[in-house]
Amino acid sequence: MHLHNDNKKLILSYFDALEGVADCDVGDVIAEYTADDYHWYGVYPFGEQSSAADVAEAFWTPLLSSWSRLQRRQDVFMAGTNEVDGSQWVTSMGHLQGLRDKPWLGIPATGKMTYLRYAEFHHVADGKIQRSSFFCDIIGVMHQAGINPLPMQTGATNIVPSPKTQDGIQLSQQDAAESTRTMTLLNQMIADLDTLNHSGDDRYPAAILERCWHSNMCWYGPAGIGSTYTIERYQEQHSYPFREGLKDKIYNGHICRYAEGSYACWFGWPNLTHTPKGGFLGLPGNELSVDMRVVDVYRRDGDKLAENWVIIDLPWWLKQQGIDILERCKHIAIAS
Repeated sequence: MHLHNDNKKLILSYFDALEGVADCDVGDVIAEYTADDYHWYGVYPFGEQSSAADVAEAFWTPLLSSWSRLQRRQDVFMAGTNEVDGSQWVTSMGHLQGLRDKPWLGIPATGKMTYLRYAEFHHVADGKIQRSSFFCDIIGVMHQAGINPLPMQTGATNIVPSPKTQDGIQLSQQDAAESTRTMTLLNQMIADLDTLNHSGDDRYPAAILERCWHSNMCWYGPAGIGSTYTIERYQEQHSYPFREGLKDKIYNGHICRYAEGSYACWFGWPNLTHTPKGGFLGLPGNELSVDMRVVDVYRRDGDKLAENWVIIDLPWWLKQQGIDILERCKHIAIAS
């Protein structure tokens, strides 16, 4: 479908226009590529915005004024038809790299190279970007500044790598049969998880994951959780703490979910609602029902899922529970 290629070209042109633009002009660039009723979903503290000017003011202008020589380093670039509503989307995932020469969101400047891990989704129609979501790992930036706002994480701390196969930048349309194969596997994985959720078994056997996951799966989680390798370590270092630490889980679905070639992706707003009962992220429990916004990008290898990149809006998840890690960082940094 040439439409996917045309949409990719539009987004790449948009990215080129953003890179190197002066912070005072970024609103004009966004307006050139977006619809009049453009809607943007931004993680905390950026929020949902409903115009190019608002997106510039909330996110891009402060970012460009705080980070010097910012550049985009993509690891995955893909496009496809949204399984949820038939709309057309383009996804970019990777890191924004720059020099942190000024404070950002209350995080002190370091003067050093810093990476902002991101995943960005764009709904394109009639040659314009209609909707976007922008997920990024703010806690990862805090870690690079020597600030850890949470208890010790269960997974590994590292710069999240690109796909092992180095084929995530899909500039041309991929084989439709391969896309279908990936989507079928992803939906089987979703069905397996749904069955598991209804079973109430929070310490499930590895055989359940082995149906859809490679034994040497790589799961790249957000800072605060970390990354894991192999099914067994994924269970120990993320899945069991997640399942045992949260109760009353409600799956809210996705805004976007699609596959292209051997890659698939989704995001929800929110994906999940649950109640922390204690233990997840090393934090105590409470009786609050809180939302979790999540983005997932997957790579299939043969008939198994091999890699999974995950960003969770953890600052928002914490904020709903009365913990504002950015305000806390800001006041402590000023005080020190």
